[in-house]
Amino acid sequence: MSDNHQQVLTPESSTEDVTRLVDNLHDTYRQMCSELSGVIVGMEDVTEQLMVGILCRGHCILQGMPGLAKTLLISQLASLMHLSFTRIQFTPDLMPGDITGSDVLEEDHTTGKRIFRFIQGPLFANLVLADEINRTPPKTQSALLEAMEERQLSVGGTTYPLPDPFFVLATQNPVEVEGTYPLPEAQLDRFLLKIKVEYPDRAGEREICRRQTTDYSYTTNQVIDVDQLHAMQDLVPKVVVSDHVYDAAIDLARMTRPEEGKLPPELADKVQYGAGPRASIALLMAGKARALLHKRCHVTTEDIFALAAPVLRHRIIPTFNAEAAGLDTDDIVNALVAQQRSLTQA
Repeated sequence: MSDNHQQVLTPESSTEDVTRLVDNLHDTYRQMCSELSGVIVGMEDVTEQLMVGILCRGHCILQGMPGLAKTLLISQLASLMHLSFTRIQFTPDLMPGDITGSDVLEEDHTTGKRIFRFIQGPLFANLVLADEINRTPPKTQSALLEAMEERQLSVGGTTYPLPDPFFVLATQNPVEVEGTYPLPEAQLDRFLLKIKVEYPDRAGEREICRRQTTDYSYTTNQVIDVDQLHAMQDLVPKVVVSDHVYDAAIDLARMTRPEEGKLPPELADKVQYGAGPRASIALLMAGKARALLHKRCHVTTEDIFALAAPVLRHRIIPTFNAEAAGLDTDDIVNALVAQQRSLTQA
């Protein structure tokens, strides 16, 4: 485990102090990636985006086909950071009390009195994997999203704080739609990032098969603890953002809104609703976290562009014309990024 847990930022911190903290954060991240490589093959981009979400204290959606090691990756991240981890399998019959916990009536054998005692549900963990969140009805989804937003739960008239830190990483299957309850756009907007988990390349799949069909084993070691994670999170707001980077992030988010009239002609009839101000904030905060992971104290426009897809893909609603043309939100975001990049470089 690294030894930077005593280092914190204060108003009197010098430039050298900040630089040292940034270097330590980068070294810690590289160490985490090294540990993960013993268990996870590839998925470097997914790991980086998950770390961006964790550093920003944000929640993420992971979308990918079954069997791509999403659960394994998340559980290993929790282990490396010494975070408590729970996995909730969402099903159509799952009730809010199944995830929040409930009051149980107990009898005190010494006095004979009956009292209610609250038994915590699986949401009381640092890292919660909400597997197939779109398979449970809106009532249970709402209980989860309340916990995400407020970081507390109200059960039986009593409010219970959730652990700090608290992250929800939800998964969705991109193919199956039967028997699902898609999250409303207003609730999707609460997620900082929507991360796509792709199939491995051929070399990666070969290594996966080799490990799974032999007696290969690897035990990861804890890299940081909760106090160190808090120190890393506290560093994110300190990252410098220049005016032109602010402009790039805000302009990119505003370009997605049809009423702004900034969409390229070929996309003019492809977007029904665009991203709101929360997207601009997410682009900037995620850009700050990415800069730290890349050992920088300042955000560049490339940080914004690199995270445009995970920030915006779940905040844009395409029209039927887009679907008929075979365009998804990633295609729209990529086209907007290409235009914004050309404007920035001009």
